[in-house]
Amino acid sequence: MSDNKKTIEKFIEGFNKSDHVQILSCLTDDIVWDMPGLSYHVGKEEFDNEIENDAFEGMPIVRVTRMTEENDIVIAEGTVQTQKKGGVIMHLVFCDVFEMRDGKIKKLIGYVVETK
Repeated sequence: MSDNKKTIEKFIEGFNKSDHVQILSCLTDDIVWDMPGLSYHVGKEEFDNEIENDAFEGMPIVRVTRMTEENDIVIAEGTVQTQKKGGVIMHLVFCDVFEMRDGKIKKLIGYVVETK
């Protein structure tokens, strides 16, 4: 497995544990997190503030079902189960495009869809 894919695995594992230090260690200082139509964040501080969004509670369960890599681009597809405040469980599918620099994530474009 490539170093870039290992970084993505570590990043996802960090979300499953809500481990901010582990997640942030996978990012460049100038990270861009773009979720088209939903949110846009620049820098580690903004990223850190969104790791545990106030609309949700508990830790998500994130599973990667496929990762593909070419040059410094890694695409990860998978599922997320998370709980909104008030107890509503959400089931999501995602496709994340990671742009890498020196083994760290410099840009994340995330596409997320709720499933029924």
